[in-house]
Amino acid sequence: MVKGLYTAYTGMINEQNRMDVITNNLANSDTSGFKKEGATSQAFDTVLAYKIKDASVSPTLAHGIGNMNMGVKIGENYTDYSQGAFKVTDNTFDLAISGTGFYNIEFTNKAGNTSTKYTRDGSFTVTKDGYLVTKDGDFVLGTNNGRIKIDPTQDVSIDSMGNITQNSANVGTIKITDFEDYNYLKHYGENYYQPVDGATEKQGNYTINQGYLETSNVQVVQEMVEMISVSRQYESNQRMITTIDSTLEIVSKQLGRV
Repeated sequence: MVKGLYTAYTGMINEQNRMDVITNNLANSDTSGFKKEGATSQAFDTVLAYKIKDASVSPTLAHGIGNMNMGVKIGENYTDYSQGAFKVTDNTFDLAISGTGFYNIEFTNKAGNTSTKYTRDGSFTVTKDGYLVTKDGDFVLGTNNGRIKIDPTQDVSIDSMGNITQNSANVGTIKITDFEDYNYLKHYGENYYQPVDGATEKQGNYTINQGYLETSNVQVVQEMVEMISVSRQYESNQRMITTIDSTLEIVSKQLGRV
């Protein structure tokens, strides 16, 4: 009976995690280039099987798992990298990638450390000094891994391969990087990604569209339906805990007097 309390408790924790993911998706439904996330869960017997086979402590003995408690375990979150719809803006520096790949961004953190991050958000602008930057002021990198500088007083044309032209001369090319396996990418901040150990870069299959933005691939109606489902499952676990608690109260107060 008490195991039922733990089962319901783990179910509530799992649904809370799912709700956090859904609310983050909804909060970014209007964020250009945002890729929605999802949550997974694992049954206890699956976790137990993996733990028994764990040879990290001893290659010959099964690893101890401590006290058993049935229920569900929160699994890994995942990202849906499917392409979002395009929105026409007619803005010279709004760019949308059709196909695979990410823009390369020079990101500087609060400590002053610089690293390359990746994004699908192509809502760029130009500084007064002529540098192509994101809306947060981070520099967009070219194929030479350097910052892209243009003349802000001259007309700009950007072709499907990211070549930037002014006065019939090429002044830079936007760098697009793709990866062999997106499982080696993780979210950084609101709309950036960074590779982890094992990530392998490759050439993307893409075209760049000037005057467009890729919208979020979040389907608001679908997320709302999922939110209702999560709420009902959370409430079901709550009712289970209340029912078991009432039963335990009867056992302790009434049957105990018999």
